[in-house]
Amino acid sequence: MQRSNRELWYAFFAMVGITALYLFVVIRLNRIPPASEFFGHSLGILGFILMLMTETLYSWRKRSRSARWGRMAAWLRFHIFTGLVGPYMVLLHSSWKFNGLAGIVTLLTIIIVVSGIIGRYIYTAIPRTPEGAEIEAYELEQQIRMVEERLQQWASSSDQTTQQLVRRMSNLPDPAGTPILGVLARRLYEWDYRFQWWREKRRLNAAARAQANQLQKLFDRQRALRRQVASIAVMRRLLSLWHTVHIPIGMALFVSAFIHIGAAIYYATLLR
Repeated sequence: MQRSNRELWYAFFAMVGITALYLFVVIRLNRIPPASEFFGHSLGILGFILMLMTETLYSWRKRSRSARWGRMAAWLRFHIFTGLVGPYMVLLHSSWKFNGLAGIVTLLTIIIVVSGIIGRYIYTAIPRTPEGAEIEAYELEQQIRMVEERLQQWASSSDQTTQQLVRRMSNLPDPAGTPILGVLARRLYEWDYRFQWWREKRRLNAAARAQANQLQKLFDRQRALRRQVASIAVMRRLLSLWHTVHIPIGMALFVSAFIHIGAAIYYATLLR
């Protein structure tokens, strides 16, 4: 499943709009809006509702066997959007005062957001179907064999120049089978791979270059699939480890938040 960053842009523009409104209120009041007044309360309530939606809706959709409306990819985008915008509104609600329980809630909120961003990239590194189901390694292996068969057919039915090109590009080092290889080293291999294609295509005429472009797509697909197979087990272990950290922090956050809300209602309403 190909992932885009649309939800991150949506969250960014939403936070820009919220920031503009917040600055407008600051200018009108000539001070930071207190958490106990209407605007501060509104930010806190709306932000907390979004955080509750983040915590419950996506998990419910993922675990519900009866619910079939809405693709999992769309639910994940909504989960990420509310998981960024909600905590940002809660942060503004704090009036930049982080004392006592409110400070603990704010700290846990920041930690859970950072953890969520890390989890997003681990989650999306695991190949998935459009519905969000994980693709098993054997399925990827089948796709790799199909690509290799197409490459062999291409080489056997093409002229000598194309056959030589297939052999040369097949002999390039592929770091996909070494998941512990560093990110920088992988990037260097990838740059060298792209440079080799650029150099090979410069030697060809227009017709042969068009064939080489189609051939490169097959090689790109082969390398991407091999990289997914190599990383799938590692990413699953990381995702499992991430869950053992993220979920307890989330539970601590919401327990603290509910205590904070109860205390705010008690001191602001019931004692008056």
